[in-house]
Amino acid sequence: MGDLIAALEAFRSGLPVFLIFTGVAALMLIFSVAVYIKLTPWRELALVKDQNGAAGLALAGAIVGLAIPISACLANSVSLIGFVIWGLVSLLLQLLAYRITDLLLRDLPKRIEEDQAGPAIVLVGAKLASASLLAAGLWDPSLHNI
Repeated sequence: MGDLIAALEAFRSGLPVFLIFTGVAALMLIFSVAVYIKLTPWRELALVKDQNGAAGLALAGAIVGLAIPISACLANSVSLIGFVIWGLVSLLLQLLAYRITDLLLRDLPKRIEEDQAGPAIVLVGAKLASASLLAAGLWDPSLHNI
């Protein structure tokens, strides 16, 4: 019976912290996706509404790619302020990586607008690869002792 009471007490005290951290992570993701959409040289949402599959792939890859570093920060943070600081740093770096990828694949906007799946798939791969590398760098618990 003592184990059950201890578990319920841990749940009661941990639930608010879980909800706050997860809520902040969701807000950070929404913010970063909005910034990403503003930075892309094509109108992704309009293209997706027009059934453009390449734009849908590119946007889905961006959303997942932005969520991966946030998840790494969330998994390792010991304080809310540390999570927010490293979360924002990771989002800025990921958005920079996206811009570099977009610049390297020069005619990408035109090819996405033409609904070419091949370039969109390469773009998704590049975004997920950069997200994975960034998340691995954020995995060091010593970074989160703020």
